[in-house]
This record gives sequence, structure tokens and C-alpha cells, in this order.
Amino acid sequence: MQMKRSYHFHAYQPGDIIYVHDGSGWDPIKYSERLSPVSLEIRDIEVKGRNWTRAVIKAYEYTNDVLGRLPKKSVSVDFEPFTLYMILSYKPRIYGEIVELLGEHVEAVPTTPFHPITPHLGRFDQEVLARVSFDFYEPFIKGQDTVGYWLPEGVITRETAGIVANATSADVVFLLDERQFIGLNPPQAKFSCNIYRCDGKLAYVFGRDHQLSDAFAFNTLDVEGLIRAVAEGRVDVFKEKAGIPYLVHLASDLEALLANPKQLDRFLGWMSGLDERGVEGVNAVEFVRRKRKGVYRCLDGECSEHFRIDVKDYSSWSDYYDLSLDGRTGDTRWLGMRREDGKVINRMYKGKKVSQLWKYAFTELFRELNRAIRFGVIDMILRHSEKASRESVKEFLVRYSRAFFREHYEYFDMETGVDYIMEPIEGVDPTLAMKLGRVYYIMLLANHSCPRFWENIDTRVTFGNVSAISKALIELMEVYMKEGLGERANFLLLEYMKLLAFPQLYYDYDLYKLPGLEGWETTEKAWFESLESEVPNSPYNVVTRAALYTGKEALPNEIRGALEVLYDFNGAVADTGHIPGELHGHWEKKEWCEHRA
Repeated sequence: MQMKRSYHFHAYQPGDIIYVHDGSGWDPIKYSERLSPVSLEIRDIEVKGRNWTRAVIKAYEYTNDVLGRLPKKSVSVDFEPFTLYMILSYKPRIYGEIVELLGEHVEAVPTTPFHPITPHLGRFDQEVLARVSFDFYEPFIKGQDTVGYWLPEGVITRETAGIVANATSADVVFLLDERQFIGLNPPQAKFSCNIYRCDGKLAYVFGRDHQLSDAFAFNTLDVEGLIRAVAEGRVDVFKEKAGIPYLVHLASDLEALLANPKQLDRFLGWMSGLDERGVEGVNAVEFVRRKRKGVYRCLDGECSEHFRIDVKDYSSWSDYYDLSLDGRTGDTRWLGMRREDGKVINRMYKGKKVSQLWKYAFTELFRELNRAIRFGVIDMILRHSEKASRESVKEFLVRYSRAFFREHYEYFDMETGVDYIMEPIEGVDPTLAMKLGRVYYIMLLANHSCPRFWENIDTRVTFGNVSAISKALIELMEVYMKEGLGERANFLLLEYMKLLAFPQLYYDYDLYKLPGLEGWETTEKAWFESLESEVPNSPYNVVTRAALYTGKEALPNEIRGALEVLYDFNGAVADTGHIPGELHGHWEKKEWCEHRA
């Protein structure tokens, strides 16, 4: 059979950090985590963790075992770098198994560190993250002329794709969703080696079959149904007769293997059944390599601009597809509004329609805070060096990953010395520069996409983002104060206070002027109802709550004392509401996601 199959797994990103401790920037960050015990059932085993992140990391021991049983290079996997770094810190044995798996058995696919919606970041930050992603994955992709890439949530623009493609000398294969494609008929777009022109460079794209991928992830087909849906339902008769190999590409979160106690065995049964039907397992990146090298026959023009495909800007693999106006996905889920008509949307949460206006405000505020920190870090370095430039600062920040993820790089005997990291900005005091690098990376850590994936704002992942960005602001504020730049420190204090006064953004950002899908989504009532606390021990919304929680520990005494006139720090608790997609876990506290202080 000419049909081949590919499966990509996107690994989990962590979200249980509640406070980043003080540090100089010379060493990796230290932090406190949420204590909210939960367990998952895998086969007949109960996997327990002190929080969701720890439970999932423990569960990777079983998913590694499953992926290791599959034919070599039949699947690809991406691990967000901070996730892999946490696994190294908590479970070195599992880390070692994953390293072995990525090095020899599965296709390692680089991905953007800290899992942001990449096109929502500034270009400078995108360029730093793209280069860090390839640097972090260097041990797994070294010497490859073709590499895969997973953009978080698949959200892509031509500019972002160009930044990634130009960050490596290898050819890049973007792993996307078929609903992101424009122009070609679906069989060619889904099954062939297609070209995507981005920012002057050519890349390859494959789009997953979302119906089959979701059928496995959400258990809507049994094993036999999954086998038949691929081996019989996706046959390209023309290519079979012509002897042209083609690829059915599938993808889901790695956590789809943990969705129920039988899921691991369902997946193995599915893959085994396809093997028996003669559907060879070949990951999408390896498929492209084989097409380019002539191992697999090509259709006339395949893997060239004759098979050029367009991709919708800001499309994704997991948007609210029911709100699509053009039959394709977008970034509505993370923006809270539809780009096509600018209307703020609503979604159902706990049986009630909830405005998603908070997502738009959250996005706009973090863009503002990111910019304040980015400009502050760049400007401070340039102030202390006559030779440094924006580009040399960027190179320094790329190299700073060797300090932030030090243990990972040391595992592979890669350079982590301060002389190497400081070389691009030679002459700047390393003590100051390393501190600024730390601040910048804490800011990046605060940009996980996870808060805006869910309908409710009051979640542990929202708390983590706000806690991290608050710490980055406060640490940069302290740098300014030590440098005698009081006005700039005051500016950052005002930026921090926008987190405390998050509800006020309704008026500051003129959110009431935006149109709503049904009209009511941008009303004052809808706004404040969407922000309501889901925990019984704090009246504050989760953004205010997390900013207070960090400020209580990190702010200078005189500033904290002044804020006590406006805010009750007794309400600065790390408890949050639960994430809807995690309710299948067995939580010791089912009512809310606690932190047992």
C-alpha cells in the first residue's frame, strides 16, 4: 500500500509555578509550586502528583514506553523546552529515557520555548525564541538537513514562519492542521509534500487530519473504527495506482494518551492494526526527507513551488471552529474576538454564557508589559556599552538560554560559561547583564498561551503567568532604582499596578466600544461577571490576586506599605478555579484548585 501514516505528539507545558524566588541571573531560576494533590488513572495504575504538572510528568514514564514500542521514526514529538527542563529537575530518569527516545527512536521536533502564541509577541522576542528553540534542540537535530517545527497551538503567520525558517540553516517542515490551508484541494494539501513561501524562504507544510486526530483524542471511534477510517477512508486512488507514496498526517497532545485508563492500549492497537493493513508509519519530517532524496517517488512538481500552498495568517490547530466564517481556523480562542469582523465572542462555562472580552484585555496588557520589559532590558545594556547594538543584545539573550536551561546544556557537554554568554556584549558588567537576562526570561516564561485557551480566567495557568510577569517587572524596577533611574522605576510600578487594577482596563482600553457577537459581550456587566473570583477565600479576580501574591513577597517595603491602603493582602492567595479540561483528574480538592500553604 502506498499510503503512509504520521503521528505527531505535542507535549504538555507546565503551569503550577506560583512564585519565582530572587536570584542573580547566574543560575537557573528557583520557584515555588502549587500544592494541590491530584492523581490520574493509567491502565490499572494510579499516578499521583503534588499538582497537575508533577502528575503529568510522572505519567510520561508510561507514554515513553508506548512510543518506544512503535516502529522507529514512525512518530514525531515536541517538548516545550521548559517542560523538558522541569522533567530533568524532577525526574532525571524519565528525562534520560526521553532523551534516548528523541535521539534514536522518534523524530524530535523543535518548538518555541515557553509556549506563547508566537505571532502575538513582538518581532524581537520571536527572533530570540526561534533561535533558542533550535539551540536547545541541537543535540537531537544536529546534522539534519530537514527539521520539523511545532508552533504553539499551530498559530502561524507568514512573518512568524519566516522568522523560524531563517533561524536555522536546515529546511523547515511546519506541522499544521488541514483547516489552516488556502488554495489547494484537500487531498493534495493533506497527503502531499507541499511548499510554503514565508519571508523569502521556502518551507514545507503538512496539515493534520483533524477529524481522525480528534476521534482518537476524544474517543469518538473505537480501535477498529480508527483503523478503517485511515486504511479505507483516506485512500488516494490515483496515487495508489501510480505507485506514489502519500501521507495521512495525524496529531494530538501527548496527554491524549492519558485521557482515560485505556487510552495507551487503544493507541497501540490502532497503530498495530494499521501495520497489519500495510500502512507504514513514517513521521512527516522523515516523509519529506525521503521524497527529497528520491527514496519515495514524487508526483510531477511535488516538493517544489508547483506544490505551493498558502496558509491563513493567525490560523491554528485548535480554534473555536464553530465560530469560523471561512471554513478555516483562526486565533479567536486566544484573542477573545474574531479577526474577520472584530466581534468579541462568548462561550459556555458551567452552563452559562461567559464573555471572552477578558482574553482581549489580557492579550493587550501583556503586549504592553512585554514591551516595557524588553525595551528596559535592551536600553539598560546599551547604556553600559558603547559597542553593543540591538543585534548584539539579541545574541546575548539567545545565549542566555545556556544559563537559564544550564543543566540541559551541561547534560550534552555544551558551552554554558559566562564568557561565552557575555561575548556579544563584551564590556558590560556581567553582574548587571546576567540579572537583565534573567528578567527577560522570566518575562518570556509569563507568556504561556494556556490561560487564554480556557473559557474561564480564574485558573492556575493564569495565576502562573501573572505571577511571573509581576516578578519580572519588580526585579527590573529594582535594577532601575539601583541605577538611580527613579522615573523609570516609577513607570514600571505603574505598569505593575495595571495588573492589580485589571478590572479598570475596561475603561482604560475603551473595551466598551468593541462590538459583541450577540451584543452583550462588551457590556460592563458581562466584563465584571467574567472576572469574578472562583475561590471562597479571596474577593479579588485572579489577575489582581496573583499580582498581589507576588508583590506581597517581592515589593520593597515602602511600596508594599503604600499598597496596603488600597488592597487587602489577606486576599493574596494562590487558590484558583479548576481548568475544565482537567476535571477527569482525581483532585483531593474538587471545588477549586487549592494551594495548601
